[in-house]
Amino acid sequence: MKTAHLVILKRPYLAAILAGSKTVEFRLTKDRRAPFGCVKSGHTLYLKQSSGPVLATATVARVHTEENLTPARIRELKSCYNNEIQGPDTYWAARENANYATLIWLKDIKKIPPRTIQKTDQRPWVVLTEKENFGLL
Repeated sequence: MKTAHLVILKRPYLAAILAGSKTVEFRLTKDRRAPFGCVKSGHTLYLKQSSGPVLATATVARVHTEENLTPARIRELKSCYNNEIQGPDTYWAARENANYATLIWLKDIKKIPPRTIQKTDQRPWVVLTEKENFGLL
């Protein structure tokens, strides 16, 4: 089984991905959790709107991770990659004390017919398994 992930995105970020202007999905976290260390080139992403349906798929083109971040390094990441990430200043400011970064370059983005799934927890990223796949696999 090819590895796949369910990615929960706020409406403006998902719209930017679908429009082709956001080409890198970026996650900053305090703790070591998915997608850090879980997502690899070639994996499939199911893109779900927060509180909405799954609207698209994408393939991971490339991944870059960093740990032990400092606020200065986070500012450098913003300077280098925010054209592709398209995070507003409030996003960066809210995550200036993150410890882990995952940059995910996207390719082969495809809109799919909206699919409503039964996901009730608050996880923003789920590595899909045979047991937990929300009917997507």
